[in-house]
Amino acid sequence: MDLSELGSAPLPLAGGKAVNLGRLTAAGFPVPRGFCLTTTAYWKAAPAGLEALAARLDAAQPGPAQSGAAHPALARAEEHPPADLRELARQARELIVTAPIPADVDSAVRAAYAALGPGAAVAVRSSATAEDLPFASFAGLQDSFLNISGADAVVESVRRCWASLWTERAVAYRTANGISHREVGLAVVVQDVIAAAAAGVLFTANPVTGTRTETVIDASAGPGQAVVSGSVNPDHFVVDTATGRVLLRSPERPPAGRPAALDDARIRELSALGDTIQRLFGAPQDVEWVIDADGKIWVTQSRPITTLYPLPDPAAAEPVGAETRTPTDTRVYLCGTLLQGLTRPLTPIGLYVLGSMRNRKGLWQFINPGLRMYVDMTPFVHNKYGRRYLLRMLPLADGRSAAVFPSLLEDPRFGLRERPPRRRRPGAAAAPAAQPEAGRVPAGGANTMDNVSLLVRIIPAMLRAAVRPAAELRRAFDYGRRLEKEMVLPEPATVFGRLDHAEHVLDRTVDELMLVTLPGPSVGYLMLAVARSLLRGIAEPRELEAVLRGLPNNVTTEMDLELWQLAVTIGANAASREVFLAHSPGELAAMYAAGTLPPVAQTGLGAFLDRYGHRAVAEIDLGMPRWSEKPDHILGMISNYLRVEDPEQAPDRQFARAEEHAEARIRDLVERTRAARGRLRARAVELCLRRTRQLSGLRELPKFYIVLTLAEMRRQFTEIGAELARSGSIAAPDDVYFLEFDEVRVGLRGADLKGIVADRRRLYDVELRRRRIPRILLSDGTDVEAAVMAKSPASDALAGTPASAGSATGTVRVILDPVGAHLEPGEILVAPSTDPGWTPLFMTAGALVMEMGGVISHGAVVAREYGIPAVVGVPDATTLLRTGQRVTVDGSAGTVRLVDAPLSPAKSAGALAG
Repeated sequence: MDLSELGSAPLPLAGGKAVNLGRLTAAGFPVPRGFCLTTTAYWKAAPAGLEALAARLDAAQPGPAQSGAAHPALARAEEHPPADLRELARQARELIVTAPIPADVDSAVRAAYAALGPGAAVAVRSSATAEDLPFASFAGLQDSFLNISGADAVVESVRRCWASLWTERAVAYRTANGISHREVGLAVVVQDVIAAAAAGVLFTANPVTGTRTETVIDASAGPGQAVVSGSVNPDHFVVDTATGRVLLRSPERPPAGRPAALDDARIRELSALGDTIQRLFGAPQDVEWVIDADGKIWVTQSRPITTLYPLPDPAAAEPVGAETRTPTDTRVYLCGTLLQGLTRPLTPIGLYVLGSMRNRKGLWQFINPGLRMYVDMTPFVHNKYGRRYLLRMLPLADGRSAAVFPSLLEDPRFGLRERPPRRRRPGAAAAPAAQPEAGRVPAGGANTMDNVSLLVRIIPAMLRAAVRPAAELRRAFDYGRRLEKEMVLPEPATVFGRLDHAEHVLDRTVDELMLVTLPGPSVGYLMLAVARSLLRGIAEPRELEAVLRGLPNNVTTEMDLELWQLAVTIGANAASREVFLAHSPGELAAMYAAGTLPPVAQTGLGAFLDRYGHRAVAEIDLGMPRWSEKPDHILGMISNYLRVEDPEQAPDRQFARAEEHAEARIRDLVERTRAARGRLRARAVELCLRRTRQLSGLRELPKFYIVLTLAEMRRQFTEIGAELARSGSIAAPDDVYFLEFDEVRVGLRGADLKGIVADRRRLYDVELRRRRIPRILLSDGTDVEAAVMAKSPASDALAGTPASAGSATGTVRVILDPVGAHLEPGEILVAPSTDPGWTPLFMTAGALVMEMGGVISHGAVVAREYGIPAVVGVPDATTLLRTGQRVTVDGSAGTVRLVDAPLSPAKSAGALAG
């Protein structure tokens, strides 16, 4: 088919590259002439045996990621293909290379090539059906051959293109992206080669920072292949797309004797061309271009930029209070799910439920780009009181966000704004100048009184907790027992009754839950702040960290210690120990479900799950399976604990030492205060620190009860999903977690929801594989941290936020998902982030390093309680550090260094691994 015929060709016939070139040609863009050998030719030439190899590859790859099963290893599948994958890929290539090309295919290629002119120099380029897709570009994974002349050489290049569909890297990339090997085909594009005076690539959005208003151009004299392959250092330009103004030019001046690849007029012309191409395809594009000797610009390829984080939808968040917006406003969003320790996306039902817990008329408004929850901080950024609040709170919540936030405030787009003046009646006197309070963060509308009412009710409870902490503890734990009873749905129940129960159970509990569980920990941390003030001039603030170690009344710590005690019991029973050491967590889970574990293990695990089975990894997402459904993670932790041989590494010993350290620190601080300021001040310090230890551990209780409620909702959805699957509305029971409540209701009335679910699963699987999540995101797509880091010099150590004092040297263990993870005692746990599902690993970790978080994030708090050093907010730690490296973690300085060599974020991961 001629390229001009491909504008409306189906993707399975011509592949992504050819279809895109056809659309460009049909739209009148300057595309070199040529033709496409369609996938019909490939399937005719496919040798016997290829389909069987493809089927084996499909069988070896994990299926679509379920709501509760991530495949973090796929993120590195292309980097380290398994041996069986490499061998199957080699066999497939061999079949293609040795098979004869059908005679009609051979003659068709020769005839089409002859039509280009005798001896034409052409490019022979692969165009796969799984290529240049919105979620997977396959850039450079199939082969292209340039400056090919002669019919024999063209035919042979076609064969080599076909074979490149089965390179190790292409097979691994398809595996990582969940694309079937049996369904992928390959077309071949043959085009005139343009003699290039200059060539390169342009991106219609900044691929590093995500900014959609910038065009990035790399250019070099001569053919563009040198730029694409990385064999030259091209001239680099960042351009404001709307104005054509060059924002960044590198190098500033070309080396002596070499002219610049592009002048400013050409840069503007290319930027405008890219913008027009982007409008044609409706999405940011990666465009390859060539300028010939006559100065004409040719477009040789355009494909989607697949790595950009999805743009926020400002329409999804309502204006706050008196805030006014214009369509050109750039908005600022903070990733709330990262603050909760989640890097993975949330299921649609998880987002829906969290959304129903939000106060839609409150100060904080939320949107969900990339299936993650972002809070709109724009009104606070434009307000001096809001800025003060964020500058004070961000360092506690997320050190990396706090580090880049001041740079954001320097941007003139985010200057301070006064509240708009009230409208005056005609003839009325001008209003007096705005008072300071007029500039405060706007109130939350109709529900402000509800917020005030809740605050008024909490204050007396806080006073009660301060005076009678033991009674407050009883009240908080009694509520949990009452909650479990009140949540039970009387049986038998209809599916519509189950749906109503699931929809309203959380609404009925949230307000009372806050009243019961927030006063205690609030008083605990308030007392710590008072003690810090009383100790000013006597002790350094960091000395008080020890007081928070080994806190009592913490449900998560108690859970971890009970799990350890279960492991001790299993280890002491010969039959149980033998079974646990001989089987994988998945096998143990199957045995537990069948009731065939040794009695000690079966009974002990059952009792543990009766108490804690409602918990999970990423447990705030209703779509994630609970431990009671899928106990693999817990069983893996028990197996890890059975390998702890040093008594001093036992978690209960470590926790006891943390308690002793905390008590010793309190006695020391009280004595120093008595000596410096007298007995009365010393008694006040002791009272504050005792209240801190009594009540601060309750900080885990609100989430514990919310997760308990989510588990009840999930029990109902298990039944609802089974009914929807039986009726054929969805394909599998777990698909119910990819619907919202109203859609479930429609499905229960007979609607077919399989198409909706399939679309959402595809999006979820794409987001599940995403490694970099912007912590601060602008509405123009800018990842603020990436933009700041691009201008920052590299350090000779990885630096983050100091989160738990102390220093530890050990072997790195990078863990992307705690399910099935193994951590030897004393190893350095390196993770993207953590939530309570990770905490059993803390019991044996020598230190903690996290990419996310601040000093009050969950991982940091638990690390301090367990007394292990921790550094959080370390950019790209899971990439720059490798399992097996020896590092020293300094939790006081906030640094991570290789024992034998300095670490630099600027170095490649490969160099570090070596």
